[in-house]
Amino acid sequence: MNVCIDIQSAIAQRAGVGRYTRLLVEHLAPLAGTDRLSLFYFDFSRKGEPFPVPGAAQRAVRWVPGRYVQKAWKEIGFPPFNWFAGPADVYHFPNFVRPPLTRGKSVVTIHDVSFLRFPETMEEKNRRYLTRCMRDTVDRADAIVTDCAFVADELRELMNVPADKLHPILLGMSREIADAPAEAVAAFRKTRGLERPYLLHVGTIEPRKNHLFLIKVFERLSGFDGDLVLAGMRGWKCDPVFAAIAASPKRDRIRYLEYVSDDDLPALYTGAEGLVFPSLYEGFGFPPLEAMSCGTPVVSSTAGSLAEVLGGGARLIAGYDESEWVQAVESLLGRTADRAALTAAGRLKAAEYNWDRTAAQTWDLYRRLGA
Repeated sequence: MNVCIDIQSAIAQRAGVGRYTRLLVEHLAPLAGTDRLSLFYFDFSRKGEPFPVPGAAQRAVRWVPGRYVQKAWKEIGFPPFNWFAGPADVYHFPNFVRPPLTRGKSVVTIHDVSFLRFPETMEEKNRRYLTRCMRDTVDRADAIVTDCAFVADELRELMNVPADKLHPILLGMSREIADAPAEAVAAFRKTRGLERPYLLHVGTIEPRKNHLFLIKVFERLSGFDGDLVLAGMRGWKCDPVFAAIAASPKRDRIRYLEYVSDDDLPALYTGAEGLVFPSLYEGFGFPPLEAMSCGTPVVSSTAGSLAEVLGGGARLIAGYDESEWVQAVESLLGRTADRAALTAAGRLKAAEYNWDRTAAQTWDLYRRLGA
């Protein structure tokens, strides 16, 4: 059996779907056995940076810009993906949308349906694109993978996707995301100028992450002589967040680090007093799980998948009452026994997530489709 995975997102994006694709492929390759795994991407500008995956063939198309092909897919549904990627028994598209195909079975990963639940939080161009393409994708795909049961339930409810087409496969945790040594934490904090204790949020600066609410909670904390650190790339509709920071009475204590590399994430998490995550909607929720894996206690909303994914490993809050969030964060900061119990529970929960298991379940799906 020949499986082809579209890795365009992994080439183009450092975080989000790109990171998911990279980790999935790296763990799939050792399980291929006698099957053949090929990875496809467009690279007309010769700027692609394919990641090495032993045992997987990589195919780049450089004679035509990928953006032109993608535009043709959106407007006329042609030419078929397999003309570029080559023949395969199963094609996997990890980034929401299934392009046109004339052969093989197709698997699509849909990470969330925020474009339906919270359309006002999305970039309008991206919302319109997903809204237009998603009906065709769920109808034509042979299998739809979701990151958890919650998203599968959303697709059944909002798009009437048949249950037998949906395959919830929980994601894994990178083995590299674990407690950083004290010297690594100290070096990272010195490099980034993090001299005071800090509360942390990790995630793209965009409305769904609810940074405006987080800033209000931080402003109301009393007795915490530390900073709020925001780590994440600038996303869409982010100007109000930076305006709120500039206008905040604690603006000198709100630090924006932009993107933090995977190599530095363990030190960032380990050095934090806690991670505060008041997201409006998540399809999985890597940052709180990563913090828990590093022994950092987490206060999180229950929005979207978070109640399912974090379970008893975090302090979960339903709703967005500022006083309740302030109380929860202050309790985390001030009560040693509560903090130790939450840290221990977080480690146990995060340890349940394993990329080897994710990859094994994904290969099993491929083989059932390709049989």
